[in-house]
Amino acid sequence: MTTSARPGAAADLSAAPSAGSPAAPSAAPLVPVPAAALPEPVPAARLPRLGRLLDWRVRFTALGLVWGFSFLFMKVGNEAFAPLQVTLGRLVFGAAVLAVAVAVKRERLPRGARTWLHLFVAAILLNSLPFTLFATAEQSIPSMLAGICNAATPLFSMLVSLVALSEDRPSRQRFAGVGLGFAGVLTVLGAWQGFSGQDPKGTLMALTAALCYAVGWAYVRRTLSTTGSSHLAMSASQLALAALQLLVITPLFTSMPSSFPVRPVLAVLALGALGTGAAFLVQYGLVAEKGPTIGSMVTYLIPIVATAAGVLLLGESLSWNEPVGAVVILVGAALTQRRPRDGRA
Repeated sequence: MTTSARPGAAADLSAAPSAGSPAAPSAAPLVPVPAAALPEPVPAARLPRLGRLLDWRVRFTALGLVWGFSFLFMKVGNEAFAPLQVTLGRLVFGAAVLAVAVAVKRERLPRGARTWLHLFVAAILLNSLPFTLFATAEQSIPSMLAGICNAATPLFSMLVSLVALSEDRPSRQRFAGVGLGFAGVLTVLGAWQGFSGQDPKGTLMALTAALCYAVGWAYVRRTLSTTGSSHLAMSASQLALAALQLLVITPLFTSMPSSFPVRPVLAVLALGALGTGAAFLVQYGLVAEKGPTIGSMVTYLIPIVATAAGVLLLGESLSWNEPVGAVVILVGAALTQRRPRDGRA
């Protein structure tokens, strides 16, 4: 999790992408790893046991399903818990998974007050704030719309990189990708009919969450690229800080739930342990084996899975403009990832 963004749920939120690297958001739910900053493939003999046992295509598909279903999990969690409580559960369960991984691998936690301060800020920008915004947004918008809004992250990433990362010089093609992507956003929202049928406040929250990921990645890239700590240790530390932030804030704005229905509890557990904890470990192994390009391509599965899950399992209605707009967003996002081979702008 150095600023050259690396994989994963929590910390890949914590790793920083190069201009316009794909998102994820993971986040989703944890946002997928930005391609340019991921580790190079390693020999098969050095891969974790899971990586040697399961074909990479199986893990790739599982990662897309877990992150895509994260939006459904948030929607179901909202049935019994406040959005802050859903986010708190997500962070606690996700941090627990990474803490176990750190203990098993005997990783050393990062050192230095400055590093921990930067991790604290990264935890706000990449975890506690966007996760809460997505959960809150899903009180008034469909889970599939939240998943589609998440796909706008790489578009915001490129725009933020222009301001925060002076070394990034996007090409005309990548600028065109941003324009196309935002045209897709307007298509999803049905701009020509006055955004009818969509809650403007909820949609704005979901798009702001995607913007948080972009800002957070740029921040991490500027501040945490040379810590010397492992990506797993940095990610676990960041997610633990985010959980502490929500442990302080949540009791101030919510009351204890009156009941704990099985379905919402299982949804929050899956959101944290699978979509925020285990997903990081799976993605990191996938990128280590197959490289950053394959690892980042899972980004494009997320809105597809989120839409299918929302329609088929939650009965959410689907208009023609939503899948069409989602495709336009993904094409635009793909263009923002391309770099001219001859180096010309």
